[in-house]
Amino acid sequence: MEVKKVAVVGGAGYAGIELVRYILGHPGFNLVAVTSDNDVGKPLTSLYPALLGKTNLAFSPHSAIDSLAELDAVFLAVPHTAAMAMAPKLVSQGRIIFDLSADFRLKDIRTYEQWYGAVHTAPELVAGAVYGLPEINRSLLLQKCAERIMNLSPVDNPVLIACPGCYPTASILAVAPALVMGAVDEDAPIVINALSGVTGAGRAAKHTSHYCTVDENVNAYSVATHRHTPEIVQVLSWEAGMPVQVVFTPHLIPMKRGLLATVAIQVKKKITADQLKAAYQEVYGDEPFVQVLPYGAMPRTASVAMTNNAQIGLMLDEFTHTLIVGCAIDNLGKGAASQAIQCANIVFDFDETTGLLATPGVA
Repeated sequence: MEVKKVAVVGGAGYAGIELVRYILGHPGFNLVAVTSDNDVGKPLTSLYPALLGKTNLAFSPHSAIDSLAELDAVFLAVPHTAAMAMAPKLVSQGRIIFDLSADFRLKDIRTYEQWYGAVHTAPELVAGAVYGLPEINRSLLLQKCAERIMNLSPVDNPVLIACPGCYPTASILAVAPALVMGAVDEDAPIVINALSGVTGAGRAAKHTSHYCTVDENVNAYSVATHRHTPEIVQVLSWEAGMPVQVVFTPHLIPMKRGLLATVAIQVKKKITADQLKAAYQEVYGDEPFVQVLPYGAMPRTASVAMTNNAQIGLMLDEFTHTLIVGCAIDNLGKGAASQAIQCANIVFDFDETTGLLATPGVA
């Protein structure tokens, strides 16, 4: 295995430091730099003592990435707009980019600018960016791997992987097989209710994520206005081969990490529970990180914590012809950092599971 030199930009945040954790345990990656403009010079272990004995790196400024020689890949764990500001220069330097922000996920620039309230400053990179959900887009990730192996110019053929976040990942995985089999009633919206741990709000102090606000409390937020809605619609429409309707409502719950999406899908009356079970098993039966539970069992966030796993449960309400699907993931794992590592494994032609086979919890 040829070891690749990689850097994490934005490594002080929760998703960034989770990337660091996975990379330090990955046999194919050599972590050469971790950046944080707010923490320059501080050892990583001063912020995250759990890494004592694992790394001697200190935080560098973001600009330090420009001077690193022979850097194979950069993981961007920075907010939206920050990623698009950095990506063009990284592409010009021939870096492979795994972006955890939303800047390159939406293919329609106007949609991005409408929902994110910002002008997109790198629209030339959007069309070629690959949506980094392996279970949906593995063929395009493999295509980027092939281009790399053929030594195509990384400047003329940039490898920019737009890794989805936690809400889209869980929602899309929950719904995709039903769309692929043509089971969904086209006249009814897909209703997604999703609950996320507080780390999904990021490390920066905000009133809405303070302990006293979150503890002993559950609330919906960004109702009918959440920025991930058009991303979910985009990818599910790809899977359906036509536009779909989505009602997406996120909730903040008083726990550190984990995400559970519960989806109600109106299905055609002729569709049976056995057909639905078979469809989900066919789509995910060979996937290393997606597990379909026995029919009627629903997933638990504790069962996927600290892993790249997604667990899916389904049940058909025979009275209303409504399929109920639950999908549990770790919002910092499959919903962020470990998913980016999974994409990197594919692009660099490593075994897809390399560095990601942590034993899950037993709760």
